[in-house]
Amino acid sequence: MLAYSTYSEAGGVGKTTTAANLAVAHSRAGLSPLIVPLDPQDGDLSRLLGVDNQRDSDEVDTLTHHLVERPKGPFDDLVRTVEYGVDIVPEHNNLSKLDGFLRRRERDAEEFGEAWNSNVQLQRVLREAEVPDRYDVLICDPPATEGPHLYNAINATRSLVLPVEPSAKGAASIRGLENLVDGLENRLEMEVGVLAAVPIRYKDTRDQREMLEEIEYPVPEIFGERASLMEGCWKQQCSAFTYVREHRNQLRDYEQETLGQFDRLARYLEAEAGVEAPHPPEPGSLEVLEA
Repeated sequence: MLAYSTYSEAGGVGKTTTAANLAVAHSRAGLSPLIVPLDPQDGDLSRLLGVDNQRDSDEVDTLTHHLVERPKGPFDDLVRTVEYGVDIVPEHNNLSKLDGFLRRRERDAEEFGEAWNSNVQLQRVLREAEVPDRYDVLICDPPATEGPHLYNAINATRSLVLPVEPSAKGAASIRGLENLVDGLENRLEMEVGVLAAVPIRYKDTRDQREMLEEIEYPVPEIFGERASLMEGCWKQQCSAFTYVREHRNQLRDYEQETLGQFDRLARYLEAEAGVEAPHPPEPGSLEVLEA
């Protein structure tokens, strides 16, 4: 199974859109992906893929209930299927209270002399639901801030895909990637692998080229500025694949190339995990999209 979390210390670098488009790229190649987003803020992956309609309901079962061992039903009932057969566990507003819920559950366990680690509960939930046996790909999308959301995501996946912005704003994040990963390994007392760093909004300036040279992790694809495409995805609540297919009147070569980059990046990540897609499309192929 290929499992990874998309993570960046800085917000607004395309972390969530990267997760969504990679999930679609895996799925349209014949693999079965599950996305578990963990961001409690609006403008998250559930919003992007159009499954956030129950995020403020007190009546529904949620991932948070399962993480604190208070489920209202089976895990499978949490899962929604979106475009290209991608499965997702929609976010709920109670994720904003997850830290408090987990601490309370941990205190209860201590009073009964039980060992209960709040940072491994997502891993437990997914194993109990047999997710590693039923899915080919697991993608977690935690928030940028450190805390139980991020720690649970990393414990569940053990690997990271790191979107980065090669700009003056993002330079510190690029230079601090190794320290970031080392800090997470020390905090969680486990080895955290980095499958890829993914530069976004690249314009091929001298400063950007120098910044890229500082990245010590594999950089299989470099994405240019695609603000119009990504803004369109958020407006239409869909991936870039669906946006180009259904909401563009005229094919733009550079946008089709961006789809191809997501396809190639997905193939790279699959190869790193020893996962072989049964029918990978020609990168960016619209004919496959319409099949």
